Amino acid sequence: MARRPGTDLNWSDVTPKAEFLNRRQVIAGAAAALGIGAGPAMAKIAAKPSAYSTDAAPNTLKDITSYNNFYEFGWDKGDPVKHAHQLTTDPWSVEIGGMVERPGSYGLEDILANVTLEERIYRFRCVEAWSMVIPWVGFELASLLNRAGVQPGAKFVAFETLYRPNEMPGQRAGGIDWPYREGLRLDEAMHPLTIMATGLYGEELPNQNGAPIRLVVPWKYGFKSIKSIVKITLTDREPVTTWKALQPREYGFYANVNPEVDHPRWSQATERRVGAGIFAGREPTLKFNGYEDQVAALYSGMDLRKNY
Repeated sequence: MARRPGTDLNWSDVTPKAEFLNRRQVIAGAAAALGIGAGPAMAKIAAKPSAYSTDAAPNTLKDITSYNNFYEFGWDKGDPVKHAHQLTTDPWSVEIGGMVERPGSYGLEDILANVTLEERIYRFRCVEAWSMVIPWVGFELASLLNRAGVQPGAKFVAFETLYRPNEMPGQRAGGIDWPYREGLRLDEAMHPLTIMATGLYGEELPNQNGAPIRLVVPWKYGFKSIKSIVKITLTDREPVTTWKALQPREYGFYANVNPEVDHPRWSQATERRVGAGIFAGREPTLKFNGYEDQVAALYSGMDLRKNY
């Protein structure tokens, strides 16, 4: 764990060094490579099932790892799997700052120390009107924010993706003001459905899916679930987010899945399930992506057409 000079980062129950080194040796010796650009090796992750999981059948590992948007590696769906092997994810640290009691740069091993990893099988809905069901492995973001110590007055959480154009060729192109940025209202971030994912299908998270740590907010369109996070900032102001800054008429800050609010260029009433086959047809989109009972209260009294 890297520490800021003069800052006390006394997080409790940090993994003992011997235990951590043993775990790293196991990971380093793992031979179960995906073989589709996910990196040199993947290690099994022990995770308990979650009551928050959907009972829908997950997409295949190939679907999930070969069809996604990760513009840091290119604009085509297949670009991440072609180029993500270039990304170095070990060592990795996340800077946590702003309105927190214990700001600093935390190594991933410290972040994961004694957290409860769960398998969360979540519906995933892209703003482009395609969808999947993904068995993530992760932990509640709230637990990380509580460890950092949220100060009174904090209202939002801002996130940033890694900026490393020598390893992420999409960042060498124009079109986006890098690094990629996203944000949540604090109550959204603290909701138990909001997780930090470090794996999927019981394996470490592949590079093309946002390794080594990413956000997952299942009731929002996928672009809110920012990948390869290196910075988290607590603030009292709505943070700048990449797609809203680029096209505010098309992409709002909230980005809640809503079949009643169309994208200016296409309907959001239905979706195409990736991997369902050419004769499957489109499925009706569920409000809040099917998580309405759990999250609708967050937006009580809000105009969800205005606050899209």
